Amino acid sequence: MEACLAVEKDVDKVLSKFGAINEHSKRVLSDIINHIENLKQEYHNAPENHVLTNVQISLLQQEMAKVKETISRLATEHRDLHSTVSKVGKSIDRNFTADFAACSRDDVFNHPEKIQIINKIICQHYYRQGMHDVADVLAMEGEILIEPHEKEPFTEVHHISDSLKNKDLEPLLAWATVHHEALDAQNSSLEFMIHRLKYIELLKKGPNFQNEAIAYARTHFRKFVHKHEKDIQTLMGMLLYVPNGITTSPYSTYLYSEMWGEIYEMFIRDACQLLGVCVNSPLITCINSGCMAIPALLNIKQVMMQRQVTSVWNVKDELPIEIDLGNEARYHSMFACPILRQQSTKNNPPMKLICGHVISRDALNKLCNGNKLKCPYCPMEQNPAEARLIYF
Repeated sequence: MEACLAVEKDVDKVLSKFGAINEHSKRVLSDIINHIENLKQEYHNAPENHVLTNVQISLLQQEMAKVKETISRLATEHRDLHSTVSKVGKSIDRNFTADFAACSRDDVFNHPEKIQIINKIICQHYYRQGMHDVADVLAMEGEILIEPHEKEPFTEVHHISDSLKNKDLEPLLAWATVHHEALDAQNSSLEFMIHRLKYIELLKKGPNFQNEAIAYARTHFRKFVHKHEKDIQTLMGMLLYVPNGITTSPYSTYLYSEMWGEIYEMFIRDACQLLGVCVNSPLITCINSGCMAIPALLNIKQVMMQRQVTSVWNVKDELPIEIDLGNEARYHSMFACPILRQQSTKNNPPMKLICGHVISRDALNKLCNGNKLKCPYCPMEQNPAEARLIYF
């Protein structure tokens, strides 16, 4: 991010200089053109047999010299812009590292099975984006086996998404009605929000649709009273202001245009939860995680090269530093040993002691003294063999 800001600063300088020169050039050229037009007009208004006097000839010569000088100066300023633009390229080279070999492994996708996996991830990403033609061609050319249940749900999700972009709630409402029990089980408010939006859209049409809005509320809000009673009371209060216009009422805040965007995000989140997939495709997650991790890896690699300790990082299966990718990139429970300050692995899993405290297996082996172990957090002594493996 710091590199992007540094380059952006240099780009802003170039744009500022371009703008200043452009404005100056237009003003200067406009003045010269107007002056020459005035001279031409005076020349045309002169008598037919008029002979230029020495003073007039001198004025014309001065104007021609002024025009040449101005054009020459503008050309020089234009040439100076080339050096300013070239500095942007140097700034990019200075702030960004093109060699990412230090942060990657050449043998990751050498095996055909791994290439097949990444092709399938790309193919699934196209299905999620609604680009089914591209995905089908990729699946055929890459000999990727895509089951119908892997793409049909995304086809429906994409169709509903397109309908929402056109402010058509019917496909989404039909989907939510079919999945009512599943949405209710995961405590989703999507179905209520759909009816709420349809009700508000009716009120926005004016007093002529007030009875229709009341009928709609009686039909659809009844089953949501136990969860959204206060919201429904508020929606009913909006009826009092329909004759005079809701836009000028205390309920005008409920008419914000972002409601459609909120419905769309809620639908994508709930649909992905029902499908058992994350909101972002695995391809987007990998790219975003890589973009966040690469700058930190390049910085640590550069420091190690400057201090001539590059041999320290020779195991490419693990990172030399901890990188926080945020909550969005956390999909599994993690345990870090409070004694050794290490994250648990298959070979070093978390172990629960009799007293209830949890440490890693390596810490357990280091703390035990024969058949005795004293908990590092409480004075309870116990047998290390009584510790139990914990599964997250």
